[in-house]
Amino acid sequence: MSGIGFGIQLPIQAQSPIFVEEWEASAGPAELVQTTQAAEAAGLFYVAVCDHIAIPEDKAPAMSATWWDTIATLSYLAAVTSRISLMSHVAVPVYRHPLQTAKQWATLDRLSGGRTIMGVGAGHVEGEFAALGIPFADRGSLLDEAIDAVRSALADEFSSHHGRAWSWDDMGIQPRPVQARIPIWVGGSTPAAIRRAAERGDGWLPQGPPPDGMAAGIARLHSLREAAGRAGEPFVVGALSGALYVGEPSWDPGRAVVGPPEKVASYLQRLVGLGVEQIQVRFASRDVAEQCDQIARFGAEVMPLVGC
Repeated sequence: MSGIGFGIQLPIQAQSPIFVEEWEASAGPAELVQTTQAAEAAGLFYVAVCDHIAIPEDKAPAMSATWWDTIATLSYLAAVTSRISLMSHVAVPVYRHPLQTAKQWATLDRLSGGRTIMGVGAGHVEGEFAALGIPFADRGSLLDEAIDAVRSALADEFSSHHGRAWSWDDMGIQPRPVQARIPIWVGGSTPAAIRRAAERGDGWLPQGPPPDGMAAGIARLHSLREAAGRAGEPFVVGALSGALYVGEPSWDPGRAVVGPPEKVASYLQRLVGLGVEQIQVRFASRDVAEQCDQIARFGAEVMPLVGC
């Protein structure tokens, strides 16, 4: 990635009432492909999908139970694209054995020609952890170990790992990924998430600003990376834009940042000025055609103004 990269959390595959648009409820694979191909044509760096296995019924009114499988969805989209990166935002590795996670991502990386980015997080739905038999209170330490274990399994065909939760010797995984190192970007804005990104990640995916703000969070991230001896390693600092709308809509797009390309670009430049290197954007829309039009306008009219 050179310059500022932009990505999009895909619609349709996750339908939490917090962010879903009305049209997504009746959309399906065709609209998902349309959106993904529009993002690739516009020059976006990545498309991303979420990761939940099952949602407790009492959480469904706030979250919905619609969360398409991460690897299956990204594999489907890999077959209808050729350049855009494919990312989980975010996967919860502790839901699966590290060897299973490594096999999935190595295969996806091979199928896509080396276009994967593994965004990871600790998870937050206690009932989901309970149903899967995983101790919710240990999710942070389990994620730390899972990152290390998956890295080991992706680094060599035959790997060994000895940790508190998982242990194996000389276990082989083929196919091998195309990338020598699949990037792992760590999600979250808590102190623990920032520490994890600094010590173990190749990038940071904040879930909104940290409590003391983005500038302080980025400064703490760099300080922790230096303390860990990783200041010279490649690393990507991310941010979320919130909803955008390029132009003047004839309808109410809610809290979206609305206006001509110059206004939207100026808003995004504030994040760039903090040291952000990739921004995940989202577009207010009433149907898939408007979603794709917004993506195209963003790529043609906004991205060049932000330095892409």
